[in-house]
Amino acid sequence: MPRGRYSLHDPHDHTPLGEEHFHCAPGPSGWRYVAQRTTPSGDHSGSIDLALDELGRPLRLELNAASWQVRGAALDGVTWVRTDPTGTHATEGNAPAHAFTGTSPAFLVATARLLRLTPASPSTRVRLVALTDPVLAPRTLDQSWTLLESETHATDNGPLIVDAYQVTALDTGEQHTVHISGDVVLAAPGIELEHLETPPSTFP
Repeated sequence: MPRGRYSLHDPHDHTPLGEEHFHCAPGPSGWRYVAQRTTPSGDHSGSIDLALDELGRPLRLELNAASWQVRGAALDGVTWVRTDPTGTHATEGNAPAHAFTGTSPAFLVATARLLRLTPASPSTRVRLVALTDPVLAPRTLDQSWTLLESETHATDNGPLIVDAYQVTALDTGEQHTVHISGDVVLAAPGIELEHLETPPSTFP
């Protein structure tokens, strides 16, 4: 069960946004990721609990930030309920999308797991519902994912396979590269892996 800590920053001006303390593990039904977020000063700022099924679809998502909460799952596309800080104005949403995304590294692992790109089939498009900080406002977007390469690195714990993906936002054409090993993001815009207690899990 990997445990560790990501530091998060604005990918454009590198302003520190805080840290995400996480643990994750594959299980009999898929994969689960749980994390707590802190501000740059160390105050609690939110949490994420994401469970995927064995095909990489979101079985359950609970996201908290700035007193806002979103609960969602894959149902008729993806369906969610977003609750305001007072709890009096809950709104339901649904979109013909494949999964959720957001600023947590968990969503990059989840999307890679959902797409399962291979050298024989290295590229595809995906529609996602982005839950944007700080109030978790939903926005549907389209991305193109391409598997650039898979490299094997020798480590003390055995070989470590690192997949490099090129992610393109289809509305703006903006591109960036994401490096993932198993269920841990090693590097991505706005995300740095600062500490990892145990090696990444490998998916069957």
